[in-house]
Amino acid sequence: MAAYSDTVIEHFQNPRNAGEIEHPDGEATKSNPVCGDRMRVTIRVADGHVAEVRWQTRGCPPAIATSSFTSEMVRGWTLEEVESLTRERIAEAIGGLPGDKVHCSVLAADALRGAIANYRSRTP
Repeated sequence: MAAYSDTVIEHFQNPRNAGEIEHPDGEATKSNPVCGDRMRVTIRVADGHVAEVRWQTRGCPPAIATSSFTSEMVRGWTLEEVESLTRERIAEAIGGLPGDKVHCSVLAADALRGAIANYRSRTP
């Protein structure tokens, strides 16, 4: 894993927030049909902010690492901040990803935006 930053390696070896929130406020599952990576994200929202994020990822080490890292990164953010999260911001914050692994940051951003969209669809 020499091509990966220390942050990627740390979050792969010691993932945070793995699992699922029971009765989440929002949830989404995204996958990449080319590589087979799959991310499921559940969120809890409080006062318009992300209070908790849990994830279940099946995929390569960078997919697991970006799930873990992003779940910590967005805690406390407003829903609007999460909705504007880009793959570039995730990849930069985690210390970079090789070109063939950028899809991992895409999945993490898409899954979180999907969970927010699901939350909004449930909330009057």
